[in-house]
Amino acid sequence: MSIFGNIEMAPADPIFGLTEEFKKDSNPDKMNLGAGVYKDADGQTPVLNSVKKAEEILLEKETNKSYLAIEGSAAYNSAVQRLLFGEDHEIVATGRAATAQTPGGTGALRTAADLIHRHLPGAKIWVSDPTWINHQKIFAAAGLDINTYPYFDAATNNLDFAGMLSTLEQIPAGDVVLLHGCCHNPSGVDPDNGQWESIAKVVADRDLLPLLDFAYQGFGEGLMEDSAGLLALCRPGVELLVASSYSKNFSLYGERVGALTIVAENSEASARALSQTKLSIRASYSNPPTHGAAIVSTILGDPDLRQEWQDEVKTMRDRINDMRRLFVKTLADKKVGRDFSFIARQRGMFSFSGLTPDQVDALREKHAIYVVRSGRINVAGMTDATMDRLCEAIASVL
Repeated sequence: MSIFGNIEMAPADPIFGLTEEFKKDSNPDKMNLGAGVYKDADGQTPVLNSVKKAEEILLEKETNKSYLAIEGSAAYNSAVQRLLFGEDHEIVATGRAATAQTPGGTGALRTAADLIHRHLPGAKIWVSDPTWINHQKIFAAAGLDINTYPYFDAATNNLDFAGMLSTLEQIPAGDVVLLHGCCHNPSGVDPDNGQWESIAKVVADRDLLPLLDFAYQGFGEGLMEDSAGLLALCRPGVELLVASSYSKNFSLYGERVGALTIVAENSEASARALSQTKLSIRASYSNPPTHGAAIVSTILGDPDLRQEWQDEVKTMRDRINDMRRLFVKTLADKKVGRDFSFIARQRGMFSFSGLTPDQVDALREKHAIYVVRSGRINVAGMTDATMDRLCEAIASVL
């Protein structure tokens, strides 16, 4: 009798499953606009020059392949805090932040979810509607109760700020609110600085715990500009969690480089929280991998490499914004009969296109163009060479 033979086949992941379908497609003109991976003008996911140089340094200096500490590399964790908050922020100066290196931003989110589940019994977590498709799965797997707050207004293709704020004002004290630091996934719509201040005030007044998912720093307006939401939340004495990822802005997808940063009332409280986080990590993946974090800390610790990296981040950001503008212009030139100008106002890799599931299916079946069925398009996967064909296909299915 088979132990596993009667297990039900699980559905494919909506994003990685789509990539598997894409790989099997024999159409030479196929396009993958589903997976959240940046591509350059040639359609390739680049290894950054700053990363190559950092790896050369590591190859020369590396003396062992020993385990890291449970919380990861101290140099990396320090560099993460300075990148998030700035060199002179009081959170860094007072030591009321503690950071644990994690396997990607997903690892950071799951580690945060485990901390919440164990030490905030009864707390619900509130996520935006819509949100990254994996958020709900991560939090459910950790045993958290999940609610949603309004975020995207499909009628205006903009932020439903009134609805969002109204709901936040009713959330019970002690609950957790997941916020996207910048470049909201999947909508590409972010609060402006004034709206962030209002959000931060409600969060503080209601005594809520913010969990910031910060996966795209530098892909919106700039490295420090994209920290506006985070810094608005960082009021004296306010506690929060930050799950950060360096897959996108360092183009280190396969290295799984992330971090969970715990900002507590004081340094003693952050040390206590980190100690509990280490117990969770030890029982999960034990300790994180070395290489990707060493690349990040090497780049951030070298002024010349850091400047080169910042220039490369700007190049990626500018290309994404160029693709947004070209996408809007080309669709308008095709006279599609629908206003897509909102896409140029959005930020980051993703956009809600407004395409229906049936239209998305038609793009895949008739044109070998792969898009998530929600209509989320990875703008960072577009190129000048493929733009006309993409827009022609969209015009045909509208």
